[in-house]
Amino acid sequence: MPIYKPYNERTPDYQYRNLLKIILKDGIYTKTPYQTKGTYTVATLPNMVFPVANGVPLITERKIGFWRKPISEIIAFINGARTLDELRKYGDEKTWAGWWATWVTPEKCAKFGLEAGDMGPGAYGPGYYPPTPDGGRFNQWFHLIKQIKERPSLRTHRVTPWIPYYCLQHDDLQRKVVVAPCHGDVQVTILDGKMFMRMDQRSGDVPIGVPSNMIQYAALLLMLAQVTGYEPHTFTHSIHDGQIYEDQVEKVKEIIAREPRPFPTLRITDPSIKDIFAFRPEHFELTDYDPLPAMNDIPVTE
Repeated sequence: MPIYKPYNERTPDYQYRNLLKIILKDGIYTKTPYQTKGTYTVATLPNMVFPVANGVPLITERKIGFWRKPISEIIAFINGARTLDELRKYGDEKTWAGWWATWVTPEKCAKFGLEAGDMGPGAYGPGYYPPTPDGGRFNQWFHLIKQIKERPSLRTHRVTPWIPYYCLQHDDLQRKVVVAPCHGDVQVTILDGKMFMRMDQRSGDVPIGVPSNMIQYAALLLMLAQVTGYEPHTFTHSIHDGQIYEDQVEKVKEIIAREPRPFPTLRITDPSIKDIFAFRPEHFELTDYDPLPAMNDIPVTE
């Protein structure tokens, strides 16, 4: 179980706000042929390091009332979800209506030779189950957890959803994924009975997407720690190609003007769950969350 400081002893965390400042100050403006809006981009941002004792990294500069949605997403991906119908098993229709449903329309899927509703064989879910030489699928999460339990001192506790054959593209290679995995490279280190987890993110929309990634991978740390019996200690979030879209800049300035508050408490309500594939979003309870008002009008890229 996570060991949290009392709420009144936690310190506000400025790391997320500092990333926004860095991008506004140092970001290079670029616009690709695949986007309608340009971005200010920094190739590699400073790591955000979140000790669990100080609360889970759910930003407080604006209210994230939908915090269960990103947890639903990572649970679905752990279980190998590839299609919109498979995602629906891990959250109600509202969970996916404004998220993946907008990315797997017939028009968007057709660009990659996919059926409507299919994220593709290179998506997060199937990426965690890559093909094996004998024609089967390799369950990365099962083997990661088994290795941690049996050989905790190894430095190879790592999983990735990235399958280059499906994610890369050029004139002689068609991409087979609607959205190539932006996040999900996870590495675990066990030291002195404590679990440290790092997530490397190849690309991140910092105003919109990154806050969801922060809470979903903090939740993943709690899940992995519970099923392996270790104390969750620290989550490190590393972002490459961090962006702010040009039409988000004014809203980002509003976020930066707000003072963050202490992080909240996230707990798993059923300590008996020892199977990583059995977790569901309703198994999580959030308390001590005192954010500033929501900002629901930040532009979202398509």
